[in-house]
Amino acid sequence: MKRHHKKAAALMVAAVLGLTSLPYAVMNVQAAGNDKETAAVSSELSNQAIEAAVTALSELGILHGYEDQSMRQQNQVTRAEIAKMVALTFKLQGQAKSTAALTDVDAHAWYYSYASQLVGLDIMQAPDGKFNPNGLVTDAELVQIVAKALKRDVKSVNYWMEKFYSANSNVSRGEAAYLLKTAHEAISSEKARVTSVKALNAITLIVTFDAPLTGTDEAFDKAKADFAFNDGLTLTNMPRLKTGSIATYIVPTSVQKAGASYELSYKGQKAGAFTGSDIKLDMTQPTQVTSDTFEIESLKANGVVDYGYVISAYSGGRGANAFVLDENNQANGTTYQVISSMQARQVTITPEGGQPIVAKYVPFTQSTDGKQEPKFRMPEGQVLTPGVKYTVTSDWANVANSSFVAKAFDALQLTGAEAVSDSSINVTLAQDPGDELFSGRSVTLTAPNGEKLTASYKYQSRKGAVGVFDIQQNGKLTAGTTYTVTPVGNWATAANVLLTAK
Repeated sequence: MKRHHKKAAALMVAAVLGLTSLPYAVMNVQAAGNDKETAAVSSELSNQAIEAAVTALSELGILHGYEDQSMRQQNQVTRAEIAKMVALTFKLQGQAKSTAALTDVDAHAWYYSYASQLVGLDIMQAPDGKFNPNGLVTDAELVQIVAKALKRDVKSVNYWMEKFYSANSNVSRGEAAYLLKTAHEAISSEKARVTSVKALNAITLIVTFDAPLTGTDEAFDKAKADFAFNDGLTLTNMPRLKTGSIATYIVPTSVQKAGASYELSYKGQKAGAFTGSDIKLDMTQPTQVTSDTFEIESLKANGVVDYGYVISAYSGGRGANAFVLDENNQANGTTYQVISSMQARQVTITPEGGQPIVAKYVPFTQSTDGKQEPKFRMPEGQVLTPGVKYTVTSDWANVANSSFVAKAFDALQLTGAEAVSDSSINVTLAQDPGDELFSGRSVTLTAPNGEKLTASYKYQSRKGAVGVFDIQQNGKLTAGTTYTVTPVGNWATAANVLLTAK
């Protein structure tokens, strides 16, 4: 099969892309010459893939041919051209609250409105007002432009470009068309419909739509109403779009009955059927972290990954830990089990010679500080008894080394507190706990007149030893009042911790 190759020589590029009212003028593009940064790079895109993309964009009115009706797919694309192509692909005309003033572009140029719109939307850049319309577009620049225009994560766009991506190489018209065709398919739609559904494991579905969901439809309350199952199965958290996919979602459910026949309805319409999975997640071992809390480890090295590393919404914040799973949930030859949201999950912990106890998941501790170790907490007021052996079991996970002997743990020590606003405070520990040990915790603020307020930890707000706690039930701090801050329960100690409201 013939492969498409970039050209790094001087090329004549169309100045008009789809403006039939203007003549088919052309602009000279500076030759790339022997500059290593624009040297020719082989592309793995087939001619058929490029031609299909060009045809699709032509039919959408995004891309038009030259005077001789050719598309010249190998020509390197300019910033002027890409501005128009992107604006039309994502229907961005008129979306900018204020357009940018471009000092190096004729206001009557065919591409001016597109360029000024995209700069006004911060999708393209024009330092000091200079847009550089004849400049060539690198692969790295195109990633950023498309990610911003689509409002999609960079890692997904990089994945769509992997057949031709090379950071310092310039983009051809054919390659730009290929990416924009893919990105156009990834535009969200409130009319999205399910095309397939299958159980991945006992608590996770993989659901593919014909288009991505809107932000409104992804929200948990809305999704919970839209996703309906038979036989008591429920959605337990919002669906999450897989990194690199067009419209495939990781969907967490309550524990499925192995072998049961389930039907999914979406927005009141039958959407598909699937069989309940008997696959339990492979967890490694439980470890006690406080007097009333333990965590259960899982390892990517064992082929288990937390969904936070493979979903579009989190990819930007996961750094090198984020990666793309293909449609078979594989990456680099490894097939992964995916841990979906732990929201509403629970496990059973049984003391040797005692009765089973239900421990509930501690919110937002599923994958913290780069570890896949969701935490579970004993019922209110109960603690793990030092010296007693406990065994952890679950209807959604297999825990390889399921037992541990409880140890005595010193409570965390509160050393300070300060008001951030009339409804929020910072709470400081004696030392950095190194993990989300604030999660699910609260403090009481007592005024001299006996009035009490409760403040609860704002999930994922911790920075070192300091965490943000929000006043509950619409309570407000009274300016000038000095409050005594004490922990709710035995999770921490506090010796004369005072806070004066601003």
